[in-house]
Amino acid sequence: MQILSHPPTFVGASSGHWQELLRTAIRSTAQLLEAVGLGTDSGTGVFRAREGGAVPNPIQPGLVPTEPRDFPTFVPLPYLSRIERGNPNDPLLRQVLPVEAELDEAPGFISDPVAEHHSFRAPGVLQKYPGRVLLITTGACAVNCRYCFRRNFPYESAPKSLDQWQPAIREIAGDSSISEVILSGGDPLVLVDDRLRALAAQLHHQRHVQRLRLHTRLPIVIPQRVTVELVELLRDFARPVTIVLHSNHPHELDEHVQLACQNLRSAGNVTLLNQAVLLRGVNDQLETLSQLSERLFACGVLPYYLHQLDRVRGAQHFEVPIARGLELVQQLRDRLPGYLVPRYVQEIPDRDSKTVLL
Repeated sequence: MQILSHPPTFVGASSGHWQELLRTAIRSTAQLLEAVGLGTDSGTGVFRAREGGAVPNPIQPGLVPTEPRDFPTFVPLPYLSRIERGNPNDPLLRQVLPVEAELDEAPGFISDPVAEHHSFRAPGVLQKYPGRVLLITTGACAVNCRYCFRRNFPYESAPKSLDQWQPAIREIAGDSSISEVILSGGDPLVLVDDRLRALAAQLHHQRHVQRLRLHTRLPIVIPQRVTVELVELLRDFARPVTIVLHSNHPHELDEHVQLACQNLRSAGNVTLLNQAVLLRGVNDQLETLSQLSERLFACGVLPYYLHQLDRVRGAQHFEVPIARGLELVQQLRDRLPGYLVPRYVQEIPDRDSKTVLL
């Protein structure tokens, strides 16, 4: 099995190890702009490229950069390396750059858009749909996406150690209707292997748990996270494991991500799916979505969901009208084989499943 034993060199990273790459991540808007060759002129609301002169603000004056207080900038260097320098319209940059529009109040955009506060069964355990529960394993993420529907989630109430997980494990053990456990967060792959293995072992003892699912962006953001040890850990679970990745744009999927996906699949019991979010100015064009599906398949990943944006406070500038989403997905159906067309879905509170729009 080929593993990323010789990871790419990233400027500013002292090591290719995934934990070091988390430690050396960009942590301020100013640092991010400097790293991608852009500055800001807050007086005029204009991006200023350090090389190549002035560049107009990409969409509207409200999208000038800002330094957020409650949801900070966080961009690891492998992801940063895929952002085009000097381009304020870069679709990867738009996903991670805080802008003034996040501070606007917009009707219908709230802190808990999918009503997760009604879904707690125990500390760290959410159940929104029959037969499966979701564990909030950590509040830490691979990258802070500006449209994150959990940007206001009360992570401080989630368990922080294996001992604190015991009420959650007992909740799962006592309900034989639970056939699937979903590890989410934050990002479950931020957990070190020993803690992830210990949690998986606790779930492995529950015979009614037939499947394990992980929702993660780490193999996209830091492909070095996919180590020999992680692959062996997944293989040892000895039941089907579904890893739902999160990529929104084909430029996120370089050769290192492709190798990481190949390594995950080599575990033998792992299925790779992708969920994307339809985002204004990022992937709301037919060509982009078509290339994303094609590139995912080349990486061994099936397009699974295309989400309508969850209306979380601070993300209103990313929203694409549903009518436009329907048009795009129909165009994808006309262009691609059916297995490359993701289901266009919306999460509506208090329903027993996601609502399929097309």
